[in-house]
Amino acid sequence: MSPWILVLLAGFLETGWAIGLKYSNGFTRPIPTGLTIIGALASFWLLSLAMKELPVGTAYAVWVGIGTLGTAILAVMLFGEPVNLVRVLGILLILGGIIALKLA
Repeated sequence: MSPWILVLLAGFLETGWAIGLKYSNGFTRPIPTGLTIIGALASFWLLSLAMKELPVGTAYAVWVGIGTLGTAILAVMLFGEPVNLVRVLGILLILGGIIALKLA
């Protein structure tokens, strides 16, 4: 499998476990806690596989960027976090950085 697909999947899982942290309520709810831990481990594993072929700095930055974008978008949708110009510009800058790293 392409290392970029692995990073993409790992980034989606990062989004999932980051949102899972909120639902776990400080690791006091067993099912969300378990899913969060499984998601985090799977995300790290996929990232580690991708890093066999990709530069560590690039792979890590793209992984974090995907997780950040996904988490920010889902936080707005699921938790009603505010949307304002500065937040949208920040998300667009992260997206631009991910694209630049992928093209580099």
